[in-house]
Amino acid sequence: MGTQKISPFLWFDTQAEEAMNFYVSIFKNSSVLGITRYGESGPGPKDSVMTASFVLDGQEFVALNGGPVYQFTPAISFAVNCNTQLEVDDLWQKLSDGGREDRCGWLQDKYGLSWQIVPQILIELLADPDPVKAQRVMAVMLTMQKIDIAALIRAYEQKEPPSKETA
Repeated sequence: MGTQKISPFLWFDTQAEEAMNFYVSIFKNSSVLGITRYGESGPGPKDSVMTASFVLDGQEFVALNGGPVYQFTPAISFAVNCNTQLEVDDLWQKLSDGGREDRCGWLQDKYGLSWQIVPQILIELLADPDPVKAQRVMAVMLTMQKIDIAALIRAYEQKEPPSKETA
């Protein structure tokens, strides 16, 4: 596999290899590309993992064990486009296990990395040329943690604007 022009580079304290194996186990069409280790000159302990390179569903990543200097924040997240509720449910459960469920399809995994689990239909419904339909979908989506496709479709197809009790 050739090197991408731009690749996400993820800074971990000491869990780069563990995180790589976790992510590769979750996403289809994924694999480990390689591991580099610190040598005599460090800065990490000799023979400990320095970087871990991997592919998640065709996207190359590099993870670095750089120490506790930097932490992940939700300012950077990975959006995962999903085709079905089953795919949303599966990724949501696996990635949020040991992490934190946030609002509107966002979660943080056990390493603190933020993900957006987004059903493709959400994007399509929000882009509808009818602003009333799109706003009903937005209003319902804003009440969710994990995105519920059936609820989005119900909101989209409503004839009346949602009341505060049903949104």
